[in-house]
This record gives sequence, C-alpha cells and structure tokens, in this order.
Amino acid sequence: MTRGRSVIVRARAESPLKLLFPRNHGVAQWVFTATYGGGLVDGDAILLDVAVEANAAALLSTQSSTKVYRSPRGTSQALTARVEAGALLAVVPDPVACFAGARYRQSADISLAEGASLVFVDALTCGRAAHGERWDFARYESRSVIARAGRTLAIDATLLAPADGALRARFGRFDAVATAFAFGPRARTVRDAFLAAGAARTVPSAETVIAASPLGDDGAVLRVAASSTGAVLRALGLALSPLASLLGDNPFARKW
Repeated sequence: MTRGRSVIVRARAESPLKLLFPRNHGVAQWVFTATYGGGLVDGDAILLDVAVEANAAALLSTQSSTKVYRSPRGTSQALTARVEAGALLAVVPDPVACFAGARYRQSADISLAEGASLVFVDALTCGRAAHGERWDFARYESRSVIARAGRTLAIDATLLAPADGALRARFGRFDAVATAFAFGPRARTVRDAFLAAGAARTVPSAETVIAASPLGDDGAVLRVAASSTGAVLRALGLALSPLASLLGDNPFARKW
C-alpha cells in the first residue's frame, strides 16, 4: 500500500500469457490477463501465482472471454492465490468459451488469511453458438478450492464430457452458466447482493435462473444459468455491482 492505494510490487509473465495493468480511479490494482493469438491452443498450460499483501486490494480479470480452440492433447490454466489479513482479492474473469473439439482443464487454489476477503467468479459458455457450436467441446474440467487459515470454505468441481451423456441435451435451453463466491468482511456487500439476487430468482421457465445460499458466517455462493451469455453477464453484473465501491472504480462499465 502507498498513500492508501495498492501497488504492484512484482509482476512477470511468459508466453502465451500477457499481463495488462490498466489505470483506474480507485484504490485497487487491476490486472487483466490475455493470451498471444487470442486464445488457448493445443498444449498451452498457464500457471498463475498471485499474492495480495495485508490490507491491499486487487482485481484479477481477463481482457475478453478465454477462448479454447480444438485441442487433442488438451489445454489448462491453474491459479494459486494467497490473500493476507485485511486484503481483498476479486477474481472476475470473462467466461470460458470452449470451441468444438476443445479439451480444457482449470483449477483455482485460494488461501485466505483470517480477516481476508474474496470475490471469485467462474463462468462457462456453450462455445460458438453463432457458428452452430453448442456444447460441442471434447472435455471440460474445473475445480476451485477456497480455504481460510487452513480450513476449507468451499470446493466446487465440474466435469463435462460427452461420454457421460450428450451435453446439448443435458444443458437444454441454457447456453451459459456461472458460479460466484464472496467471503470476508470487505466482501459483505457483495455477499448480501448475492443472497438478494437468489431471493428474487426467476422461475425455471424464464431466460435466467438464479440460486444463492449462505456459506458460514460471512460467505455466500451464487449460481446462474441462462439461455444466452449476455443474460448471464447481466445477472452477474447486477449481483457484483457493490464491487465497484469496494475497488473505487467499476471494472465492468465498458464490458458487461
């Protein structure tokens, strides 16, 4: 922290990963990830290690959706993050879009100190629906583990593969899904917004379906499914609206 504003002490990236540091008017540092070539190609493996020191605030997002191209051998991304006491980390990427034939695996292992806060989003789309591709990827795996002071707060895992049943039939009308978590004292307004969104959830026949549940004393999980990516992003944008005041600026003003 320098004069009440978080600063980046050290940052380094190797291809295919790029790190972008857009200026903002708030107190947090923003880091946006991107890839050379506009997406992940066969064999790409990204390892991202993040540390947020005490009382600092950081946003980790993406320049656009994470596109995963046809990949017989597979692609992967792994995030490891440590958030110290009094700090806030917001991990809010754009959705992953797996194209036909893509194989993709991602993981997140986030460790919170006592008094640390987290907002975490994981979203997935059906792929290139405009090109007739809906849930045509070969395999998708996601596993997120959030812990505080060695105690597990949440484990969220997803495995999608045609071998377990046709994905189009299983998803029905839904073209995008998202899961979001909020934990800690600095994320309390986001937690409350999640629970309010869940209480006002739409009926199952509507375009967007939302569910939310409290987790422990200071956490919540939000789940969204919709018939379009835009509808999921609108629902997330509303539920995450308190994040702008926490960061001092709105990272989604020109995106969502």
